[in-house]
Amino acid sequence: MAVYWCTEVIPLAVTSLMPVVFFPLLGVQSSKSVCLQYLNDTNMLFLGGLIVAISVEQWNLHKRIALRVLLILGVKPALLMLGFMIVTAFLSMWISNTATTAMMVPIVQAVLDQMDNTEYDVTMMEEATGQTNTVIELEEKNASDPTSVHVISNGQVPDDPRSSEEKKMRKRICKGMTLCVCYAASIGGTATLTGTGPNMVLKGQMNQLYPNNNDIVNFASWFAFAFPNMILMLVLAWLWLQCSFMGLNFKKSWGCGTERTAKEKAAYNVLKAEMKKLGPISYAEFNVLLMFVLLVLLWFSRHPGFVKGWATRLFPEGEKYITDSAPAVFIALLLFILPANKPNLTSDIKKPFLSAPLLDWNVVQRKMPWSIVLLLGGGFALADASANSGLSAWLGHQMTPLGSIPPWAIATVLSLIIAVFTECTSNVATATLFLPVFSSMAASIKIHPLYVMLPGTLSASFAFMLPVATPPNAIVFSYGHIRVLDMVRSGIVMNIIGVFCVTLAINTWGRPMFELDTFPTWANSTTNQ
Repeated sequence: MAVYWCTEVIPLAVTSLMPVVFFPLLGVQSSKSVCLQYLNDTNMLFLGGLIVAISVEQWNLHKRIALRVLLILGVKPALLMLGFMIVTAFLSMWISNTATTAMMVPIVQAVLDQMDNTEYDVTMMEEATGQTNTVIELEEKNASDPTSVHVISNGQVPDDPRSSEEKKMRKRICKGMTLCVCYAASIGGTATLTGTGPNMVLKGQMNQLYPNNNDIVNFASWFAFAFPNMILMLVLAWLWLQCSFMGLNFKKSWGCGTERTAKEKAAYNVLKAEMKKLGPISYAEFNVLLMFVLLVLLWFSRHPGFVKGWATRLFPEGEKYITDSAPAVFIALLLFILPANKPNLTSDIKKPFLSAPLLDWNVVQRKMPWSIVLLLGGGFALADASANSGLSAWLGHQMTPLGSIPPWAIATVLSLIIAVFTECTSNVATATLFLPVFSSMAASIKIHPLYVMLPGTLSASFAFMLPVATPPNAIVFSYGHIRVLDMVRSGIVMNIIGVFCVTLAINTWGRPMFELDTFPTWANSTTNQ
């Protein structure tokens, strides 16, 4: 399956169906237990999260959020890039990275085009005034000295050497602005549990391999660990893209105290015009926003860790029965029930109130990435079988020599390996292949499983180097501003930034948060099975 996932000889989702056929045939596991893995708790959480994300897309709420933030931040090149990155990262925390990128790139494109056009107009005007001046000068000269008629060079001004420089600069800015979107989408996805596939794989594998891990990886604990890491990566990525594409000219790119140029005014007007097109916020948009906020609140307050969550307070034995998938599916249900139009309370009661719901099943069917659902399922089936058949334990024993290396070095090296591997394999497939191996390794050298699994999971999202590495890169690449070489050059440094940030996170605030210095009792039970 690993070979098929890496080479994509058949679609990823189809490869993921192999356990259903081969595990029962080879006597590894019964069909019943294999098929249970395909829609388990983690996959339901993913499904619920995706349905909510689809409703946000359906009502164009994400576009409104994006434009609002960009208008607030301003349009100086450096700030504009930061604005694009913040918006993209924030949206891809909740919506799929692909959808976020697909929505952001056209906005970036429109702003850049408009800046170009304005610049062209301004240059033309300057040239026109320049030409008239030359002609007038020449005519005056002719009047005063009739012998110098041959000087007239039909009013041509020599080509401005600045224009080719500016063209190059424009191209570079264009590259930087489009690249920052796909990078920010990948970085933003890591911040929430439902933000991207690998995070869901980690959650599923933890529940699978360590059934009594007292829900150590949930929405709140993941966010507390990964969100600061995302902020750090975003800032470093932004500085790196600034350096490599725009040069660090602070006065020019930040424009402290300088007047707005025509270009910036143009960019601002584009954003304003786009915002105007959306019109005032509709009843449906407001409702979707409300549901979205409610879902996030339910996720955070279910089991916050430092106080009792609503699951424990409102329901007997709530923490045992309720996981993050319950609120996700609950909100998804509400979206199919609540009306998209405002009920008219003053009208005649006899008239029935008929309104379409906020979300239609056909839309969900069309937009749902079913392949990822199957991919996650196939991964869980694979992990479950390798734990039950003893393959994981055997792999772990092979890795006991690593016990002599300090744990932080192991974590860093593994992050690097995964960051390279994920460039040519799907992120979810990478996490699926490596996480069970890491968990058995941790058990054999007696370190906390999360100490190697967390960096591994985050690194699976660091697909920055190739257009094929992840869908956001492919979308940005398809717009044609970027050569593969540009992406590889920026991507190598991005990978290094990523691994550095993850190593830092796991060794500083990650330690007390997940008690990574101890070998937990729940991790021990699996080796004895």
